Amino acid sequence: MKILVYGINYSPELTGIGKYTGEMVEWLARNGHEVRVITAPPYYPEWKVAEHYSSWRYRREEGAATVWRCPLYVPAKVSTLKRLLHLSSFAFSSFFPLLAQRRWKPDLIMGVVPTLFCTPGMRLLAKLTGARTLLHIQDYEVDAMLGLKLAGNGSGGTLARLAKKFERQNLTRVDYVSTISRSMMNKAREKVVAVEKIIFFPNWSEVTRFSNVAESDVEQLRGQLGLPAGKKIILYSGNIGEKQGVENIVQAASLCQQQPWLFVIVGEGGGKARMEKMVREGGLENVQFFPLQPYDKLPALLHLADCHLVIQKRGAADAVLPSKLTNILAAGGNAVITAENDTELGQLCQMNPGIATCVEPESVPALIAGITEALSLPEYNAIARNYAESTFEKENVLSQFVALLNKSDFG
Repeated sequence: MKILVYGINYSPELTGIGKYTGEMVEWLARNGHEVRVITAPPYYPEWKVAEHYSSWRYRREEGAATVWRCPLYVPAKVSTLKRLLHLSSFAFSSFFPLLAQRRWKPDLIMGVVPTLFCTPGMRLLAKLTGARTLLHIQDYEVDAMLGLKLAGNGSGGTLARLAKKFERQNLTRVDYVSTISRSMMNKAREKVVAVEKIIFFPNWSEVTRFSNVAESDVEQLRGQLGLPAGKKIILYSGNIGEKQGVENIVQAASLCQQQPWLFVIVGEGGGKARMEKMVREGGLENVQFFPLQPYDKLPALLHLADCHLVIQKRGAADAVLPSKLTNILAAGGNAVITAENDTELGQLCQMNPGIATCVEPESVPALIAGITEALSLPEYNAIARNYAESTFEKENVLSQFVALLNKSDFG
């Protein structure tokens, strides 16, 4: 099958959507599919274009797939308006490389959201080539924007109404919509996407890789990071952004200075500078920051932790399913998740008792209570590991997805 993957995030980004899209493309190419990618230079989660890449030049790369990198605007400080300019700049710069694929005639055009701004161009190419279209929803960006009140006065403002209309038009005019969780599938139905067009395509984990980690690798990384052996490691790893509400971690740390706990923050993002300032001003010695670690060190990093934090604000928790959680579960880690009971994460905890500790979002006392509970559990969480193996194993997820495509009329 000829597959064109179209989205703003891609390898070598180490976290989030870019990581999963890159792994999917490599797997598809390895399994006999001809794949091309139209994307941007890597910039996430630092919101800074990576070294050796340019934000204003086109670039072609050859590897498992042919990749076109298109220019885009990357704001140094993210705001609602700047985020919209960022997304629309990629949609504009990638439009002509996208239409140039007309001669190649893909069987399937797979758009990875964000960004919805790219969907009209994707649909136009499909009309010109006869290709089928599939929109893969990693993030309901409109819901996230409204839930975090980034579009003015909640869901009733003019910008909010326009955003909802644009989203509905594009979701209902592609051939298929796939997404990463059951609640996000339900949201697609609420947005008037026909049930028969919705595909379940969850994020995955290399379960064996994350569960079978040598103790020597863990201790080596502990030494490299300079982490003391006598402290309980409370780990937050990933994007430090607006959706996460990560400032609660610092507030919790300030109230737990007498505990033998060390809060370890690994990652980048728009909220990191604010967190670092809070730690400096509070004179906190129980919080340490580290840059995002290479992917080959991630299994050891997860096994270092005595407790994992999966933090999100109220309102954001059902719009986005944190990709980090699959690897935490695969590692058999004890996680504290901030989520309301009726969200995807809340339902996960209710339906699988013992998989994680679920607490109220945006509550520092609840977060501290959750950490205390998680630290009292056995070090290895077999319930989490078994769930990951049955649900998120990489080979199973990707094989089932391709099988669904083959059952459809994609070519």
